[in-house]
Amino acid sequence: MARGRGFVRLDWFTIIIYLALVGIGWINIYSASLDDSATGFFDMSQIYFKQLVWICLSLVLIIFILALEAKFYERFSSIIYIVSLVTLLGLFVFGKNVNGATSWYVLGGFSIQPSEFAKAATALALGKYIGDMQTNIKEFKHQLRAFIIIALPALFILPQPDPGSALVYAAFIFPMYREGLHFFYLLLGFFLAALFISTLAFGVVWVSLGIVLICGLIYFRNRKRKKTKVINYLMVAAVCIGFSLSVNYIFNNVFEQRHRDRFNIVLGKETDAKGIGYNTNQSEIAIGSGGWTGKGWTQGTQTKGNFVPEQQTDYIFSTVGEEWGFLGSIVVVILFVALIVRVLFLAERQKSQFSRVYGYSVGAILFVHFFVNVGMVTGLLPTVGIPLPFFSYGGSGLWGFTILLFILIRLDASNSYYA
Repeated sequence: MARGRGFVRLDWFTIIIYLALVGIGWINIYSASLDDSATGFFDMSQIYFKQLVWICLSLVLIIFILALEAKFYERFSSIIYIVSLVTLLGLFVFGKNVNGATSWYVLGGFSIQPSEFAKAATALALGKYIGDMQTNIKEFKHQLRAFIIIALPALFILPQPDPGSALVYAAFIFPMYREGLHFFYLLLGFFLAALFISTLAFGVVWVSLGIVLICGLIYFRNRKRKKTKVINYLMVAAVCIGFSLSVNYIFNNVFEQRHRDRFNIVLGKETDAKGIGYNTNQSEIAIGSGGWTGKGWTQGTQTKGNFVPEQQTDYIFSTVGEEWGFLGSIVVVILFVALIVRVLFLAERQKSQFSRVYGYSVGAILFVHFFVNVGMVTGLLPTVGIPLPFFSYGGSGLWGFTILLFILIRLDASNSYYA
């Protein structure tokens, strides 16, 4: 821990938001998991008690994170990253299959999901690479190496299969953009995602016609410029159409059936309120039934009736909507937005590039988790199995996000302009 005024230098605003989210999350886990089999508040067989134990252990973990010197995280970031990759690879030999995914190590009575810790390790490694020698991220060779650092854990997680956790690694494009990566990459990512979804929704023929039309209009608008060549527009159109033609193959051969079903339901191609779309449908009913002020804590009929499967994990936000209503949901959203904005503020005030890149990585990861989870629970996005940070049940998730956030708080205590 930093000497002297170390604890004073900690960003207590961020810590208070963290404690508020964890506390509110536990209250909703208690409600979502409470049943008639519970013998009391300290029933060790109940999910809410297990989560309380993980929360208490998290407080010990926080003390350990803050006790280490800030330089430790930069100095050993490469080793932490390599260990993380080894633990991900080890799952293919020693991992246990849970709900169709080999994403867990079982040690005694505890289950550990290494992908939850890999995010912090990758953020440290990316910050180390970009900041170590003042890497010029505008150079292609540095971009390629940075993308490899990001891609390796995602490629190890994807075949578990856990596409939701792998998707989160797209968040690292934002800290790279902050450090000088050309806007083209962000635009390309959004464009490919839009092209992928458009092809699924409207088919290859209509999307191809749209690409040709758009490229033609842009060409005729710019044809009088000296550097405007029709061959360039034809090449762009050909690449886009080629990608569109590959969408169906990717969709049918890379995605699993459950993922295809969820995309089809969101796109309106299928209606399956009792099958693959059951969770989302029941979640929407629970949230909608909460009205403005909710039904009250532990009084949610959808929650008490166990109509929403896995409600204490990925669908915990539906408990908030049903029991605390629109106003309670807004409070939770405001807390998450405040946390993300504060994290970005902390990142921007860092003296070192390593700390700044790490801080922006933390903010981007939290944003992607929050945005995708709430979109999933409300039916706006397909279900991909992404937990709500600090809220969803699970020791690995809670510890992973706690480590991610408090390393930044520790770095800020020593490396910010206000330290």
